[in-house]
Amino acid sequence: MEHSTYKKLSAEFIGTFWLTLGGCGSAVLAAAFPNNLGIGFLGVSLAFGLTVVTGAYALGPISGGHFNPAVSIGLAAAGRFKASQLAGYIVSQVLGAIAAAGVLYLIATGKPGADIGGFATNGFGEHSPGKYGMTAALVCEVVMTAVFLIVILGATAKRAAGGFAGLAIGLCLTLIHLISIPVTNTSVNPARSTGPALFGPSYAVSELWLFWVAPIVGAIIGALIYRALLGNNDD
Repeated sequence: MEHSTYKKLSAEFIGTFWLTLGGCGSAVLAAAFPNNLGIGFLGVSLAFGLTVVTGAYALGPISGGHFNPAVSIGLAAAGRFKASQLAGYIVSQVLGAIAAAGVLYLIATGKPGADIGGFATNGFGEHSPGKYGMTAALVCEVVMTAVFLIVILGATAKRAAGGFAGLAIGLCLTLIHLISIPVTNTSVNPARSTGPALFGPSYAVSELWLFWVAPIVGAIIGALIYRALLGNNDD
């Protein structure tokens, strides 16, 4: 059954809202909880993976479950998604992430003396969790997004095991976070980066360009690599 454009865009809005609220919310509200009760990098990584797993199975049948402008662009580059639909998907994804960041901001500031800290924003140099420079951040985001696209394309191919795509993609995103949180606080998703940047520290907006450019470049590279591996075979 082909769903209407309105339903597809609504699903992308909701899915990106959930990914941003669940993933970034775990970082802002639970990662550094006092008395050693915080969930840490592992917990945040799992939270991002779980948002993708749950969102993919719930909303994937409606919109394809992209929830990420880089993924939409990569799928278009691989011939799996119509380029004519990119603008609508990207706008819906960014708006979903902004709405989630707004909700998270209201929650995070809802106690006396609230300090939102970095607000799960992405950064490099002095704003990288591990103080990694711009080149390291750029390479990390490009490579991680490229691998993410290869996994997405492989897991959703016709020849792939049915029903496991959402799980494979969610686990891949978990692993990506385990590797790259220390470097950039992990983006691989321009929408996820944009929402928190608008409510977080001012530096986040000035460094946001990298978290659009690198994931998009990485997504296109991943799509091209997958197509090269696939050759002339049908997906």
